[in-house]
Amino acid sequence: MRPYILAENNWKNIKETVFEVAVLPWGACEAHNYHLPYGTDIIEADNVAAEAARIAWESGSKVIVLPTIPFGVNTGQFDVMLDMNMNPSTQFAVLKDVVEVLNRQGIYKLIILNSHGGNDFKTMIRELGLKFPNMFLSACNWYQAVDQKDFFENKDDHAGEMETSVMMHLTPGLVKPLSEAGDGASKKSRITGIREGWAWAERKWMQVTKDTGVGDPRQATAEKGMRYFKAVTEKVGKFFTEVAKVDRKDLYA
Repeated sequence: MRPYILAENNWKNIKETVFEVAVLPWGACEAHNYHLPYGTDIIEADNVAAEAARIAWESGSKVIVLPTIPFGVNTGQFDVMLDMNMNPSTQFAVLKDVVEVLNRQGIYKLIILNSHGGNDFKTMIRELGLKFPNMFLSACNWYQAVDQKDFFENKDDHAGEMETSVMMHLTPGLVKPLSEAGDGASKKSRITGIREGWAWAERKWMQVTKDTGVGDPRQATAEKGMRYFKAVTEKVGKFFTEVAKVDRKDLYA
């Protein structure tokens, strides 16, 4: 039993511990090219949250990791078989219920550990911050914690070199041979502002990619995944610790 994982814990331990911060991992269930499982974002969220929480716990921070939410926003992938969509309004309702429980029970800090690019919690945090002024609410994208360029040859947007390497490290038995993977080639928008990044429209996924991947996975290795996972979890673990220890009424220097 890991004392920082709620699903593994028991009532005796929980009632005797004063937790400083809760972590809610949030993933998605969607196709990841031909070689990675639909649960890739969930597996990554589970493992990053657990390892970062271990680091924070061993530094003296009372962190509790809640069960991972397995469904994310996949509105742009409506035509991909069994890509499971949870609308933002549904996410808000789920998040509100979680925050309400924590607030009622005196755990006044929550970190949403996001594992899926289609999820965006900023506006939800703004609204919930007004409803629950005692709460410190934050979100982080673990896959942006460190620069991919320090570890990988090719930038990964979805099921590319980074995610494939991480999954090779975490769950090699769920990764098919790279010879079976698509190349992850993707098309760019015809609209200049969207290509340049200062305008945005949701991508229609199957117009963008033929194999559901965006990013070349073919130079992925488990060793790269191990080094990247270590760097990410160390940095995220430090973030968990800082949030646990900061005074909610004295957040700025």
